[in-house]
Amino acid sequence: MDADFVKLVSVSSLIMLLLFGKYIGSEKPQVPCYFIFGDSLVDNGNNNHLESNWKANYPPYGVDFPKGYTGRFTNGKTSADIIGQSLGFDEFIPSYATATDDQLSKGVNYASGGAGIRDESGSHNGDIICLDRQLRNHKSTVSGLRRTTKNTTFLKECIYLINIGNNDYINNYLMPGKHYNSGLIYSKDEYAEVLMKQYHHQLRALYNLGGRKIATFGLTHIGCTPFMVKKFSTQGKPCVNWINDVIDAFNNRLKSLIIKLNKDKPDARFTFINTAGILFPQGAVSLRTPVCCQLTGDWACTLNSNPCPVRSLTTYFDALHPTEVSNMMIATRSYKAALPTDAYPYDIHHLTQV
Repeated sequence: MDADFVKLVSVSSLIMLLLFGKYIGSEKPQVPCYFIFGDSLVDNGNNNHLESNWKANYPPYGVDFPKGYTGRFTNGKTSADIIGQSLGFDEFIPSYATATDDQLSKGVNYASGGAGIRDESGSHNGDIICLDRQLRNHKSTVSGLRRTTKNTTFLKECIYLINIGNNDYINNYLMPGKHYNSGLIYSKDEYAEVLMKQYHHQLRALYNLGGRKIATFGLTHIGCTPFMVKKFSTQGKPCVNWINDVIDAFNNRLKSLIIKLNKDKPDARFTFINTAGILFPQGAVSLRTPVCCQLTGDWACTLNSNPCPVRSLTTYFDALHPTEVSNMMIATRSYKAALPTDAYPYDIHHLTQV
């Protein structure tokens, strides 16, 4: 294992633990509720009962999670779980598939592995809950709350987290001709514009359902994932740089969209989380660590296989999804920015206060 990476992870882990410990353990949550939308990076079990190839409800997934394998695509907690703890919630936000009526007012996780901004993204792998469907589920939640709760103005004080868009590339644009044609008809900039147009409508729909404090996560540099490194030529580089250029086109436009939304909706607060900058602060150094589990197929862990023994020193658990230590890095710096580039214009802690 590369010595520089060990030093980087060790120092980063110490910083994360110091920051993380400072903001958890409050007597009550900092916000009344917390709603989560997205893909497998934040899914906590919504895919478990779907006819889908995107599932993680089996070991070794969850090997470090208190409740074992729940459908989270990692060894432990997701970034959304850790942010929830930072916000002061003493229990993990339940999946929409399992949430009871009594739990709805504190928040729901709608995320679905394989989901994208576009309805068709990831659909070749079976049933997924795309972002439009997630928003329809949230509309049902809000309607239920309005029937049972006299005053729902508390919804404007809640945190809304959205981590979506990876599958619009991994399971759409970067599969030209096999299942999708977007990679054949759009340039990287044209496709990013197409996604932003739809994402803009979706974020406005969330606003119309009462969302006022909305944290949108940029995409990580998926050209540095073990899956992409194996699939495409890196031309001697640690990452597939042209894929990261495609992702940067999305991230740059998302940040611009956030600026526009904050201008157009002055009673709301939208923010952009720079996931790529957080997870890859020194380029692609983290690629020097292998995946943590034995793989079946292109990216998923083999059922009942033994994961690597020192999971705190690896970036990826399977070939696409971060380990808990990587999720902690993302979550901690999303909640309380360590650098000005981590979040714009607010980190999530600041978002709770404005």
